[in-house]
Amino acid sequence: MMKHLIKITFLLILLSHQVTEASERLKVAVAGLNHDHVFLLLNLYKDKQVDIIGIAEPNEILSNTIRTQYNLPKTIFYKDLPSLLKHIKPEAVLAYNPTDEHIYVAEACLPLKIPVMVEKPLATTLYDAKRIAHLSKQFDTPFLVNYETTWYKSNQKLKDLVDKGEVGQITRMLVKDGHEGPKEIGCSDYFLDWLTDPKKNGGGAIMDFGCYGANLMTWLKNGEKPISVTAFTQQLKPKVYPKVDDNATIILNYRDGSTGIIQASWAWPYSVKDLQIFGTKAQLYAKNDKELLKYKQQNDPPMMVPTTIPYFEHHIAYLEQVLKHKIIPENDLGSIHNNVVVVEILEAAKRSATEGKTIVLN
Repeated sequence: MMKHLIKITFLLILLSHQVTEASERLKVAVAGLNHDHVFLLLNLYKDKQVDIIGIAEPNEILSNTIRTQYNLPKTIFYKDLPSLLKHIKPEAVLAYNPTDEHIYVAEACLPLKIPVMVEKPLATTLYDAKRIAHLSKQFDTPFLVNYETTWYKSNQKLKDLVDKGEVGQITRMLVKDGHEGPKEIGCSDYFLDWLTDPKKNGGGAIMDFGCYGANLMTWLKNGEKPISVTAFTQQLKPKVYPKVDDNATIILNYRDGSTGIIQASWAWPYSVKDLQIFGTKAQLYAKNDKELLKYKQQNDPPMMVPTTIPYFEHHIAYLEQVLKHKIIPENDLGSIHNNVVVVEILEAAKRSATEGKTIVLN
């Protein structure tokens, strides 16, 4: 009898713990499913790290595929975001839709004081970016941008060392981002349809991967924007990507004489997301998400820097802390200020490539 009571007590404690844990999970809604990064969120849902309480997706075939694959209840699916928000009040909305639709997510959510996080970049035009920033400020509601490289411990440690003065004054920044191409690596047709559309994505590789470098450089320069932007784009694979560029180089010049060089491509022979900083004292090289090398001026072999810096593992962990007001995202990688500058850089870069001249920023 005693063993039976102990077993029941244990099961009740376990059930209570599970209920508490479930109630503490962030409750989010999803705007769009046609960005392949949505699978990162869906896998967090599968691992019980977040609750998805609503999904807005007009494509019924795509909705049914995702619903079946992740065993999601049919009742949480809606045709569009306004319909969803009439029935559900999520703690935040995460958008996985074409970049040019981020403005519509902002206009639907921010007046209701529902925080938003979109996949990079913030917008396809500076007009939309500034409109989103205005709405975020007007309704005092966060609008954040998620980049894979934000969660790289190597990048966070690099910034820590820069802030501590271990590099000296930054003289040059170099970022390489991209892969063999979205089609070549097997992105879904739903994703490819808009990723290779000049209106919906705003461009090709210059937008898809140019934004990473602009984001990191704006962060390293503490929110400062460059004084000029020069860019070149190519179509190395015109038969594969006939509507947009697949290779881009962007050069940023700053007031203190430092330079940023962004190399964005869908034509690398490998996947790459790295960051190099050259300073008056040393060079730092974040080779990938974990490895960080430090070079001194004396031609000594590079030193491997430990990257065990406390930071968030993914965007949901970060978003939870923002919503609890434990983090104020003023100038960090996901902040609205940083990302308006990013869009300004990208818009200038597209103009520069089209017009064949350097664009001076106001």
